[in-house]
Amino acid sequence: MVETEWSGVFPALITPFTKDDKVDEEGLRRLVEYVEAGGVDGVVPCGTTGESATLSHEEHKRVVEVVVDCAKKKVIAGTGSNSTAEALELTKHAEDVGADACLLITPYYNKPNKRGLIEHFKRIADAVDIPLILYNIPSRTGLNMSADVVLELAEESNIVGIKEASGDLKQVQHIINGVRERKLDFTVISGDDILTIPIMSVGGKGVISVIANIIPKETAEMVHAFLNGDFEKALALNYKLLPLMDAMFLETNPIPVKRAAALMGLPAGHTRLPLGALSEENEKKLRAVLESFGLIKAPR
Repeated sequence: MVETEWSGVFPALITPFTKDDKVDEEGLRRLVEYVEAGGVDGVVPCGTTGESATLSHEEHKRVVEVVVDCAKKKVIAGTGSNSTAEALELTKHAEDVGADACLLITPYYNKPNKRGLIEHFKRIADAVDIPLILYNIPSRTGLNMSADVVLELAEESNIVGIKEASGDLKQVQHIINGVRERKLDFTVISGDDILTIPIMSVGGKGVISVIANIIPKETAEMVHAFLNGDFEKALALNYKLLPLMDAMFLETNPIPVKRAAALMGLPAGHTRLPLGALSEENEKKLRAVLESFGLIKAPR
């Protein structure tokens, strides 16, 4: 399978917080070092998993700055918003501080029509030179970005890909086929760990991953095996990791992954309200899965 500049595994980084609810900058640097040591291809700060919705603008910008400063691999900064002006401000900032690309979620809550959606992204693309990756996750935004909209936006020279988390493999295939027919340099990557292999099987190139926060090595091995044509190995790793993929969504992301990271001794801290702590019942389930993977020890 031909790789692209945006092929591979990109952890959607959690944002660690201190006990007094500040961004744990040193912890963030440790997380970047941990996942990069596992062989990932880049990192994504300030996405859904990074609790971007509850970061202030100043915190958001600072997280991007810290990650750009310490990362040795590609940095794809989450800079989307339901306000075009706000998304543009964050995108320009990420470009100015040296991010390699930006990830732009579809506007949420205000549910733009097709023309507004296209103009939102084109306005940002026209104002910056940095590569832009679209992010479609209707379960979060209440809005699906259809294949025809994606293909129109893919004509823009600096809109280089999409993180597809609609769960609709038919739509994913129409995007990939449309890109091929138009001979566009545009990459589709999975936005859901559990659909990584299915999406790669129809032409996707990797994943922006939740589980790679805690098991970067195995996640990278799975995706790289597929990219290298070792489909048997990739499939075996997929099924090996399946229980952990499920566990990361016992409750709303990133509640389980932050708790898993904390149990493993990685910097994490709490999730900010309105996301509460993991329930006792699901904590037991999470611990059992982590123990089965040897990520934590069972209590004596």
